[in-house]
Amino acid sequence: MRGGIQICYPQFGDCGLLDQHGFARNKIWVIDENPPPLNSKESLGKSFVDLLLKPSEEDSKQWPHSFELRLRVSLAIDGDLTLTSRVRNINSKPFSFLFAFHTYLSVSDISEVRVEGLETLDYLDNLRKRELLTEQGDSITFESEMDRTYIRSPKVVAVLDHERKRTYVIGKEGLPDTVVWNPWEKKSKTMANFGDDEYKSMLCVDGAAVERPITLKPGEEWTGRLMLTAVKSSFCFDQLELQSKGF
Repeated sequence: MRGGIQICYPQFGDCGLLDQHGFARNKIWVIDENPPPLNSKESLGKSFVDLLLKPSEEDSKQWPHSFELRLRVSLAIDGDLTLTSRVRNINSKPFSFLFAFHTYLSVSDISEVRVEGLETLDYLDNLRKRELLTEQGDSITFESEMDRTYIRSPKVVAVLDHERKRTYVIGKEGLPDTVVWNPWEKKSKTMANFGDDEYKSMLCVDGAAVERPITLKPGEEWTGRLMLTAVKSSFCFDQLELQSKGF
């Protein structure tokens, strides 16, 4: 299955010994009826569900660490979506992991889309063996395959879809990086469960912690949060700065 928002844990991409993006996205989670409270107001006035993933015996053979991975999915009446993940180390020794909300966005035409908020940042180009480069454009536009990890990125970026007159505003906390990916035509034809022309109507912009692993000592917990809002108007950079104060 391709689409939605995949939970990439404890690995992102092929940066490790596990299968692509780790095992969490391919597991059956359980609903947590009595989750520990969150120290935030992010679920106030929203409908939400709490999900829980613990390692199976098979997982422990691949990745020998004990953990709890919790995910709260919150939906507001206006359609705003918030995902909050918490990883807790219940091991007797430290462990490190990578994490990403691999977010597939529906767009009208990838050639008419631009991403704002990542200008002048350094990024790892995953098409060039993670070569470190610096973004030169006023915004990010798409003319070919792209697979980049923007490091130490701001809390808010925007994806502007001119044809639909719609902007996705993506906010994040605890996630220092932003991954931008579109496979384009050639790669699309080699991918399973992906139509040859579907690259034209999608874009992945991920809140992530992938450049530097997160390390948890025994008993420690990490929290990462993604907020996704769709608005009808087009954003300029000044509006993006104002929006960031809400996250």
